[in-house]
Amino acid sequence: MAKLRIDIWSDIACPWCYVGKRRLEAALATFPHRSDVEVVWRAFELDPSAPHAAAPAAGASYAERLARKYGKRVADAEAMIQHLVSVAAADGLEFRFDRIRPGNTFDAHRLVHLAHERGVQDAVKERLLRAYMTEGEAMSDPATLLRLAAEAGLDPDEVSAVLGSDRYAREVRADEEEAATLGIRGVPFFVIGRYAVSGAQPAEVLLRALEQAWGEVSAAAKPAFAEGAACGPDGCA
Repeated sequence: MAKLRIDIWSDIACPWCYVGKRRLEAALATFPHRSDVEVVWRAFELDPSAPHAAAPAAGASYAERLARKYGKRVADAEAMIQHLVSVAAADGLEFRFDRIRPGNTFDAHRLVHLAHERGVQDAVKERLLRAYMTEGEAMSDPATLLRLAAEAGLDPDEVSAVLGSDRYAREVRADEEEAATLGIRGVPFFVIGRYAVSGAQPAEVLLRALEQAWGEVSAAAKPAFAEGAACGPDGCA
């Protein structure tokens, strides 16, 4: 039976990654072979140098940090944020940039890898994205990650053990190395079979990629055969 795998490089601290997730879900909802599709979330850190210590809720606004990072005026950064808020709302998401707390996402990515092994990866990814983009949770705080991961279906004791070790660090680095090999410079980045889709494309674009990739994997799954002498309803050749 044909199976289609989708690998998605993304970061928790990425607004467009959350939008891209919703749009992929919309595409999959109308895809007739959804039950034969596996979605795998891969790690990509937009800012690997972000501090591991949990950032305070107060401080510079998201617009001020964005303006400083990209050398823009705060007013321009605020306009960008409002555009993102509007786009997200159209996809059923509530973005609260006034609550966002910057921090390192490496440990969050390690938990997403654990979640993949336990069969709850999408639930954990969703919980972390909502916690960061809507609820203002600190992704670099171990206690916060433990609570969120448990809410999404992971065993708290196992999560605590992972956070207290370097488990899945190698897997996160391997994701990032593969991203570099593929030339991925921005996320979300979807690899659907042998097709690549960069950015939070509309659901219809993702659906077309799904259909093209499915056509190829389903054709490859059909057994090849050679014709020879055989018997049929009208006799034997």
